[in-house]
Amino acid sequence: MGPLPELAPGGLARPRIGIAGISIESSTFSPHVSGDEAFTIRTGADLRGYYPFLDEGRELGDAAEWVPLYHGRSLPGGAVTPATYARMKQAILDAIRAEGPFDGFFFDIHGAMSVQGMADAEGDLATAVREALGPDTLVTTSMDLHGNVSETLRDAVDLLTCYRMAPHEDWLNTKERAVHALLSRLRGEHGTDPLARRPLKAWVPVPVLLPGEKTSTRLEPARSIYAELPKIEALAGVVDAAVWVGYAWADEPRCQAYVVVTGDDRELIAREAERVARMYWDAREDFVFVAETASLDGALENALAPDAARPFLISDSGDNPTAGGAGDVTWTLTELLQRDELTRGDLTTLVASIFDADAVAAAVAAGVGAEVRLTAGARVDAGPSGPVELAGTVFSLTEGDPDAGTQAVIAVGGIHAIVTERRKPFHHLDDFRMLGLDPETADIVVVKIGYLEPELYELQRGWTLALTPGGVDQDLLRLGHHRLAPGVYPFDSSGTPALTAVVGRRGEDD
Repeated sequence: MGPLPELAPGGLARPRIGIAGISIESSTFSPHVSGDEAFTIRTGADLRGYYPFLDEGRELGDAAEWVPLYHGRSLPGGAVTPATYARMKQAILDAIRAEGPFDGFFFDIHGAMSVQGMADAEGDLATAVREALGPDTLVTTSMDLHGNVSETLRDAVDLLTCYRMAPHEDWLNTKERAVHALLSRLRGEHGTDPLARRPLKAWVPVPVLLPGEKTSTRLEPARSIYAELPKIEALAGVVDAAVWVGYAWADEPRCQAYVVVTGDDRELIAREAERVARMYWDAREDFVFVAETASLDGALENALAPDAARPFLISDSGDNPTAGGAGDVTWTLTELLQRDELTRGDLTTLVASIFDADAVAAAVAAGVGAEVRLTAGARVDAGPSGPVELAGTVFSLTEGDPDAGTQAVIAVGGIHAIVTERRKPFHHLDDFRMLGLDPETADIVVVKIGYLEPELYELQRGWTLALTPGGVDQDLLRLGHHRLAPGVYPFDSSGTPALTAVVGRRGEDD
């Protein structure tokens, strides 16, 4: 990324830049609904503090007058209620009108927000933000690579990029890169002409839609495709290059892969965007799951094999809350409880997690060490199976988690089932340790996740990605998409796309 360029004649030494957005990944196949309670709202100093690269004393922080307005961020979940979306959208628009005008704007979104009754929520929000800002404000957009870049979104913003790593270890670096690009344009040699400051965008939709667990940048072909992006970005005449995988668990026409290259050399950015799009399309059948896959029975067979390395991790992928699953599907836990080799106590199996406030309250009322018989889960997503019965001992009770609230561990023989008051992903070893559980000495760890986040990846000595049911089922063809654009692989293999770049800048006819 490097330092900011020297201030050019006519460039803005200290531009005024607003910050706002809404970030959530929403499965339209999950019955979970994301209302006001799902979102953490940040404004003012709290919002600016979310981006450490904007701290005072750092180059980017001192290069502009930052005006942090309003941002809503949620764990992935189900579609957002129209009322919740309308409130957040209006808060952003009101803040823009009250605090503007702005030279630049950092539009921080995810790209896979679904709102009930809408087909392109980010496009709607971007259009409204653009109208409130006016035509001259330069807008940069940072996104998740599992987002979608509709024509509407593309046309409302000037600069856009996304993560280059899955798992998303570069999420903060990507936001910094987006801000760096914005400041570079505002400081640049284009003088005072707002149109000239806007880079060209070469946009290529690629009709492929794959689950994130098939597109990890740890593996080929995604690794080589994403390795091209820094090389393209380094070319003279290029500002940024990005590939969006798209979001597989929403049934909307915008859901597919995209390549966008931004810059000032029209011919170059079109050629590079089309080249990378062709790489992605040609590799569509080569993408593989990030780990060995199996049914749950197959995963348990691997975990229970005499020579299995421990701890053995099983991804309960169908109800992954960080992909949009409800988080309270009980199907896997119900199946585990039927296995004598797990309940008799010879092995230690940690199962994370389901949420059920009433079940947690019952465990709290009974107290640690008490024998309990309670039902839990499937209050939101009862599709695969109903509430599970837990007849065992209250192993531990832990209060005060900012995401989960109170947490209870119920031991049924060797199975330690984690029940939380609210939805929570389990990505870190301390998520288990705080409950009195030691994942490093456990025999089997079952977690609602797809590809393993870094700490879990380092923990595992064996791993199977179980193709379990739920709102983010990895078997996309059994989910029932019916609103995708024609020709999207693997749903429709009837044609070959042109993969021709649409090139232009906002406010300029191509």
